[in-house]
Amino acid sequence: MSVEFIWPISVYYEDTDAGGVVYHANYLKFFERARSEWLRSLGINQADLFAQDIAFAVKKSDVDYVKPVRFGDEVEVITHLTAIRGASLQFEQKLFLHGDRQQVLCKAEISVVSLKLESFTPCRIPAAVREVLQRVC
Repeated sequence: MSVEFIWPISVYYEDTDAGGVVYHANYLKFFERARSEWLRSLGINQADLFAQDIAFAVKKSDVDYVKPVRFGDEVEVITHLTAIRGASLQFEQKLFLHGDRQQVLCKAEISVVSLKLESFTPCRIPAAVREVLQRVC
């Protein structure tokens, strides 16, 4: 089991549809922000990776929208790195109301691939990055 990373998010009006419920695509944005902040917390600078012609991109997402999140809610994304492969990472991410882990609001399994930016082809995760990730997986 990997170390969990918790990222708090406030739900703004701009995140919601006309009914005040978070628009379905914005859950993916919440999960993306949490993964980016997780990398930052580990000292992995994505701008440095870009300078090396490398980026992480979502390859596959399986999202289960369990219960609606609404305008004004304070939520937390909990991120677990569940697998590291040569050129990819597997994540499990869940969204909860702040302080209440009894009810999952949304959950996702996300596959991320390491890409060469010039060609958009998969490449091995850099050794230094892999070393850091293996400490938390």
